[in-house]
Amino acid sequence: MKFGHVPVGQAGGAILAHSMQARSAQDQGAKPYRIGKGTVLTAQHLNDLAAAGATELTVARLEAGDLTEDDAAQALATALVPDPAGQNIRISGAGAGRVNLYAECAGIVQIDAAAVAALNDVDPMITVATVAPYARMGAGGMIATLKIISYAVPASRLEQAGAMARAAIRLLPTEFRSATLIETASEAAPSEKGRIATQARVDQFGMELTPRVVVPHAEAPLAQAIADAPGEMVLILTQSATSDAHDVAPEALRQAGGAVIRFGMPVDPGNLLFLGRIGAKPVIGLPGCARSLALNGADWVLNRVACGLVVTGADIAAMGVGGLLKEIPSRPMPRARKG
Repeated sequence: MKFGHVPVGQAGGAILAHSMQARSAQDQGAKPYRIGKGTVLTAQHLNDLAAAGATELTVARLEAGDLTEDDAAQALATALVPDPAGQNIRISGAGAGRVNLYAECAGIVQIDAAAVAALNDVDPMITVATVAPYARMGAGGMIATLKIISYAVPASRLEQAGAMARAAIRLLPTEFRSATLIETASEAAPSEKGRIATQARVDQFGMELTPRVVVPHAEAPLAQAIADAPGEMVLILTQSATSDAHDVAPEALRQAGGAVIRFGMPVDPGNLLFLGRIGAKPVIGLPGCARSLALNGADWVLNRVACGLVVTGADIAAMGVGGLLKEIPSRPMPRARKG
């Protein structure tokens, strides 16, 4: 693509780089009008621009082998999402060199970050911006925007970029239909706060929260509740935070015949989470901060588990980078003390 200044009379068929005011050459009494950037200039445009006093224009002109910005953006989207139905992604139409990718259903976004980075390194004019890997999306949420910055790019560069990241983005839909939240209490029933927050979280995935289960804060009754839980996923919220891998909730899971995969995570708030399994059911021991709707480490684990990903201890360990989340003002022991 050639870009630069040319006399008005030589700009026919070129792309106007900057919006300009024009005036009808046939009717000098008519009000001025605007010719937008990106317009392919016709003879009428040139006459009207000259009538408004323009002598030189900044334009782009395609060369052999170039793709227009819209065609390039659409081709790039097709490379990233060759199977829209299988990847659960809707591709928008192209406009001003931009195409957006949208979630077809609730789920989380799986991204080959290295492939997208390689794509973005092929040519500065070819760009893809995405949400963070494993971001939770509602149906219709924007997953990525593809933007061709210039008015055209060489088709060869576009093909190279597309090959770098073929099928690099997909939406993983919800795999589970229901979850059981088990709460523990010593005397009075716990407040509804934890259940309300949990209900909101599972609602985001279209999952059902089974009827409320509250048991004494002791290993035997909690173990029985875990074994009897009707949900396809088990969530545990104890009256006091789990503070050791052999505290009440992890031991109850073992007594029920399950296993603890990981206790503790390098995400704050959310350190005191534990992850386990009983049979085919994933079990998540929620940290106390899960009673709040504010983002915490439990969200990151719950989101992945709900969408069928097997979460390992190594996966949780890797969450530490970026795991320092927004401070909650009501924390009883804030990270930094005043004074």
